[in-house]
Amino acid sequence: MRTTTLQGWQGLSLAADINDAGAGPTVILLHGGGQTRHAWSGAARQLAAQGYRTIAYDARGHGGSGWAEDGNYTTDALVADLKAIVAALPAPPALVGASMGGITALTAIGETDTPLASALVLVDVAPTIERRGVEAIRRFMTANPGGFASLEAAADAVAAYNPSRPRPKDPSGLKKNLRLGEDGRLYWHWDPRIIAGSQEEHVAYLQAYETRMSNAARGIRVPTLLVRGSQSDVVSPEGAKHLQQLIPQAEIADIAGAGHMVAGDRNDAFNDAVIGFLNRSLRG
Repeated sequence: MRTTTLQGWQGLSLAADINDAGAGPTVILLHGGGQTRHAWSGAARQLAAQGYRTIAYDARGHGGSGWAEDGNYTTDALVADLKAIVAALPAPPALVGASMGGITALTAIGETDTPLASALVLVDVAPTIERRGVEAIRRFMTANPGGFASLEAAADAVAAYNPSRPRPKDPSGLKKNLRLGEDGRLYWHWDPRIIAGSQEEHVAYLQAYETRMSNAARGIRVPTLLVRGSQSDVVSPEGAKHLQQLIPQAEIADIAGAGHMVAGDRNDAFNDAVIGFLNRSLRG
């Protein structure tokens, strides 16, 4: 694996981990809001072991990627970054997107007339989403604007958001998701402007999101898989069925014991579902 910088829309620098040792199809991994490319470390290793080329990059305003000078973190900007990366590849890649990354991938494919991807994996995201789950994410991302005094304090915040996941004995893994501020405190490694705005603006966004995502889904023609956490508070069984109505070829994989953070909650089961789907779809 090598760490490099890719060029997004309008030349924005995007930090990326690339494993191109394999000769198989390319898989781009798009993380969720507030995460970084490191959320895919386990999946990237397993995909590489199967011969796939993997690209996991930090979305704009996240991790090691550049912050947008104009504060543009809209879906359109995220899609434009993805298209810039895909345009530099020799063939359409498979796209695996979690939450925000799934929104980006589905929108990019469904709203583009020319072939953009060879397959699509949506990780616990669909055109119809549960408001309570999305609001829980928003509460987590807007909490602690003053940062944390220690890794333990940051780990407390994560445990409060996802109490069903066993808390790691060593919180040092969180370092990749935090940055050290000039005041000596630790802050989440993303631009706070990403989640800026009032509650009213957030609700209006969700209403527009569902319409746009539904319309984009109707344009999906590539093999598609929805990996849903069986305990998800974001995508319900009804939401999964609605996705299949919009994308008739879509498969559904429910991962037992996982919530919205499917890959982190049950990484082995998640990897098995994704790799099995990609092998069937891309390798026959």
